[in-house]
This record gives sequence, structure tokens and C-alpha cells, in this order.
Amino acid sequence: MSKTPPQRFHTLMQSFDLILGNHVLSMLKIDSSPHGRIAKIIKRICIFEKNWRSARTEAIADNMIGIFDSGEGGLSVFREIYRLLPEEKYVYYADNAHCPYGEKSAAFVLDRSRAITRFLLEKGCGIIVVACNTATGAAIQTLRKEFPVKFIGMEPAVKPAALSTRSGVIGVLATAGTLKAAKYLMTKGQYENGVRIVEQVGQGWVDLVERGILEGPEAEAVVERSVRPLLEAGADNLVLGCTHYPFLSKVIRTIAGPDVRIINPAPAAARHLVYVMVQEGLLDEKTATRALAKAAMPEDEKNIGPSEGKPDIELISSGDPAPLQHIFKMLYPGY
Repeated sequence: MSKTPPQRFHTLMQSFDLILGNHVLSMLKIDSSPHGRIAKIIKRICIFEKNWRSARTEAIADNMIGIFDSGEGGLSVFREIYRLLPEEKYVYYADNAHCPYGEKSAAFVLDRSRAITRFLLEKGCGIIVVACNTATGAAIQTLRKEFPVKFIGMEPAVKPAALSTRSGVIGVLATAGTLKAAKYLMTKGQYENGVRIVEQVGQGWVDLVERGILEGPEAEAVVERSVRPLLEAGADNLVLGCTHYPFLSKVIRTIAGPDVRIINPAPAAARHLVYVMVQEGLLDEKTATRALAKAAMPEDEKNIGPSEGKPDIELISSGDPAPLQHIFKMLYPGY
């Protein structure tokens, strides 16, 4: 990635617009001599504009998006990001040597998040997606203070669930770490006066995904133990508060039935990434417009199963790489 800070691009562009709009055009009305002072000013501005666009194009081309999770679950987020931004370059870090994060202390998760962030920055990533609810709750505020890049985090989608419930009861499925995090508790507090929020840890769900068991009798038995209490409490919206959980959506749907809404926050995180990249000068307007058009597609038009394409991505594991490769090839058989 270019060493020129993204903020500088905005400053340069604003300067160019100011010079061109407020000075050059007015001066042209006074003196249009091709050999005079005006011609020299225009020439300099054209060179400036050319250099600015060249530098910006180079920065966008060199930029990589870093994504990390405790394991393979963050690939559910990558899937949504790649659907919107298929031409970007990615580095995905699965910290499966320390998975799951949900059972670890906040201090441990923060230390791991710092170490992984430093690694991704050394790889050349210009923006980082913390594709883990537990790490978002334990680390993202500190990461934003300590590192000079933007971070996109995850949080359970309590708001859309609370706004769309018909029964007045919503269920949140998450890790123990996420359910204790200040960020989640603050969000929960904003909506629990109007609706009843019932919670369950997806006990054993992360392990299922890490082992590649996404359906079948074992998956159904493990998933039902956590989902059934929420249904019995009257929940008509189920919020998936861990990035591993969307891989079990088919099993959740089988148990919950067709009338229960299952909310995956990954698409919202992917949209937010696009917005932030535009603000930081890391994504051009044409690509962003195309990405947001895809994001606006109705749910039934989205390709949420195995996808075509060969993402430009480097897959890295802190432990055994086989589970990461296995899940990734399930998503992208042609990779």
C-alpha cells in the first residue's frame, strides 16, 4: 500500500477543487493568453491533478483488506465482503490455535488482537475487519486508539430484531464473551424496555464449524439444545451473534421453522466496510456504487451458498491450516 496517508488524498483533492474552481476559472475570464501567466498556472494544476490521480490509483490498487477471527467463522463475513468487492485483495487470519475466543479472558483476546493486527499491517493491509464478535467486544476500541488504520467490527443485530419482532421476544445466540461485553450490553439496554431479549450461548457451535460439521444428526442435536429454549420463550427473531453461527443457518432453519427470522449481521458489516473505504480514499466511486447496488439486492437473489470466482486472498492460520482450507473450498469450490 502507498505510504501516503488516505487523509492526504482528501486534502489534495479539496485543494485542487479550490484552485480550479475559485481561481483558475475566474482568471481565465481576465486573461486567456496561451503564453502568459495563466497558461503556466493551468499547466501546473494539470500536472498536480495528474499526479494526484496517479497516486490515488496506486494506493487503491495496492490496498489490501485484512480480516481476522478466532478461526474459520469469519469466512461468513468474508463471503459477504467478497460478494460486494470481488476485485479487492485480501488477507484472512484464522487464529485457530487459540479458538474459541468466547471462553478466553478479555485480556487474552486483546493481546491476540494486537498481535494479529501488527501482522496484518506488516502484510500491507490498509483496513482491518475484526470478523469476530468476541474480539470486537474485547479489543476494537483499544485497537482503534493504538493503530493508524480503520477497523470494522461486529455486533449482534439487536436493533433490527427489536424493530421487526411481532411477538415482542427476540433471541440472541452468541458466545459467553460477547454476551458479557460492554458494547453488547449497551446495545441491549437501548431496546430491552420495549422487547424481551432472551439469550443463549451456542454451546458447541464453534467446534462444529471448526470441524466442518455443518449439517446432519450431530449438528442438529447440538444446535437444537441452544435454539429450543429461545423458541419456547416465544422468540420470532434469532440474532446470530457469532460469525461461526451463519454456517449453521440451514440447521437453525430446520429447527426454528419458516416463520422465524434469522438475522446475520455480516451483510451490514460488509456495507459499512464499503462506506468507510470510500471515506478513507481506499475505494473509488464507481466500485463503491457497484458494491452498494449488490448490497441492495433482495435476500433471495443473493448467492449464499457455494460461490463462483477465485478470490485474491492469502489464507493464514495460527494452527492447523486444514480446517480453514476445507471451509474456504466449500464456499469457493473453484479456488
